[in-house]
Amino acid sequence: MPTSARILFSLCLSCLSTWASASTPSPDACRLASMAPENFVMRIPFEVVDGRIYVQARVNDRGPFRFAIDTGASGLGRADASLVSTLNLKPQGKAEASDGVQAAQVDTVHLDALELGGLSRKGLDVITRNYSGRMPAGAAFHGIVGREFFADGLLILDYPNKTLAFSRTLSLPAAGEHILKYERAFRVPVSIGSIRTEGNLDTGANVSFVMPQALYDKVGKGPLELAGQGTLTNTRIDTMRAVVPGPFRIGAASIKDVEVRVSERFPELLVGAHVLRNYTVMIDQRSRSIALCP
Repeated sequence: MPTSARILFSLCLSCLSTWASASTPSPDACRLASMAPENFVMRIPFEVVDGRIYVQARVNDRGPFRFAIDTGASGLGRADASLVSTLNLKPQGKAEASDGVQAAQVDTVHLDALELGGLSRKGLDVITRNYSGRMPAGAAFHGIVGREFFADGLLILDYPNKTLAFSRTLSLPAAGEHILKYERAFRVPVSIGSIRTEGNLDTGANVSFVMPQALYDKVGKGPLELAGQGTLTNTRIDTMRAVVPGPFRIGAASIKDVEVRVSERFPELLVGAHVLRNYTVMIDQRSRSIALCP
């Protein structure tokens, strides 16, 4: 076979590779998770409990303490009441915290330093609440790492290998078929069947999808069943559930026949940890880009 023909044949074979009825993400993006260690400020293991990511962190040179990685949390982080008690932290002020449905006034405390592996932030003023008091013992934590903790680099949440990495030298491609752009963190394009919308990628939510009633009325086919109350940071909302055939498409991800939670009070489509845990999630806030790699 002539050389040019062999090259063309090889290229065509690569074009045929598919996963879950969707194209494989750009190798330029997905290969970043396996780059050499010297490319990363830190690379640490994490555990997954009910879809949520937990890491070991040090606070004020003490610890380790168990922290959740929550892409749905604004700011640098949160301190649980248990951490405040352990470190004898004093309230420093007040802040407003919103869960998308309702806002509330909460206390803040000052952390001299919060460190994950080799990545440290100093001088943090963070919200404090009794988060773990409402959670099963196995899911309790001392604090939350918010999305702005990783704002100046590339965050890689490798669910299959249970590894969290952060780099300031690596970056996602500026554009490409499989790069998801966002304007508001971290709302990315989502299609459900023929309906196009946006979904908020939230590693802190132990669900697959939550959607407003108005959206379900467009994409759902079956009857809704009572699903009890859902607990948000400030609010409890009545929820229903149903299986939506979809498919849900988020970049390279394609998911069919998914159980969703539905609420008249919930304001937007939420993509939770039970979906994200099947992928490597890469977030580059410098270019407002996200990639999902199977």
